[in-house]
Amino acid sequence: MQCQQITGFVTKLHSSVRTGGPYYSRMRQLQQSGPTGRTMKLLRRKFLQFAGAAVVAPTFLRVATAQTYPSRPITMIVPFPAGAGYDTIGRIIAERMRDSLGQPIIIENASGANGSIGVGRAARATPDGYTIVVGGLSVHVLNGALYSLPYDVVNDFTPISPLAESPWVLFSRKGFPANDLRGLIDWLKAHPEMASAAIQIASAHLVTASLQKQTGTRFALVPYRGSAPAMQDLVAGHIDLLFDTPLQIPLVRAGSIKAFAVTNDVRLAVAPDIPTFAEMGVPGVSYTGWFGLFAPRGTPKDIIAKLNAAAVGALADPAVRSRIADLGYDIFPLERQTPEALAALQKADAEKWWPLINELGIKAE
Repeated sequence: MQCQQITGFVTKLHSSVRTGGPYYSRMRQLQQSGPTGRTMKLLRRKFLQFAGAAVVAPTFLRVATAQTYPSRPITMIVPFPAGAGYDTIGRIIAERMRDSLGQPIIIENASGANGSIGVGRAARATPDGYTIVVGGLSVHVLNGALYSLPYDVVNDFTPISPLAESPWVLFSRKGFPANDLRGLIDWLKAHPEMASAAIQIASAHLVTASLQKQTGTRFALVPYRGSAPAMQDLVAGHIDLLFDTPLQIPLVRAGSIKAFAVTNDVRLAVAPDIPTFAEMGVPGVSYTGWFGLFAPRGTPKDIIAKLNAAAVGALADPAVRSRIADLGYDIFPLERQTPEALAALQKADAEKWWPLINELGIKAE
């Protein structure tokens, strides 16, 4: 309560000097009428005290705001539709973060343009901690090389914490005439341009182009507005291939689709029967995606610290860890759950993947 009263006082103080409050107006009147002496000195002294307080008011307001944060609901932007990996991870984390922050976290799905619409909305948001975004390798690194964006994927955001990472899996429609990766590659070579692959995100575009280069195959790339519609068409048999996260493994178990290989050095714990690309003789197809939380650039450090603490607390919860593991994702180790670690990861992946995107000639669909 005391902090709120002081905050209100300095707010009014700063506004009075900035807009020409009563002391400022009285001094102007006296200057115009020509008074001198003790009255003028007292007014001048009051005004200087007033102005001095106004100088420190913005800094005090930032501190006071951080101390009372959060005092209202927080919006978590998810740059893809419901059902995508970004959405699933975001909802799991938000559910636990709201308990420690004491405020609701409202999920806002803002999809389109490989996630750049939602991420752009976050970049333009007021940096007060009440808008955060579920980011990742695709939207906070790869899109920077694929699109001419009205924001900078690195410099217009403040990292909060890495969340989880996972390799990708190559899936196909269940009726595709191949049962393993070698058979798939042989069929694609024998039937150039006759297969189709969904491109629902920049990561999928990169890995699919890498597969074509490494295997010498050619097939059509079909853009989709998210994983959910792409997977629906794969299950329905309207497209042939799709790279996606292990989130789709249950559809393999149900017999709705096939899985050929994992873009990891080791097999998935949730699907140990699916081999890696390296095991199948295609080591060049290697990729690990990740998710992380970001805030708009300029968000106060104290607020970032509170959001980081809430995210770290969520990732330590046994129920959260179990749910994320069941989906085939790995939570980052505790020592890497920092804003600095996320910034370093983002920088390293930009240096790794941007040149490859240019080399492969990948363009935005």
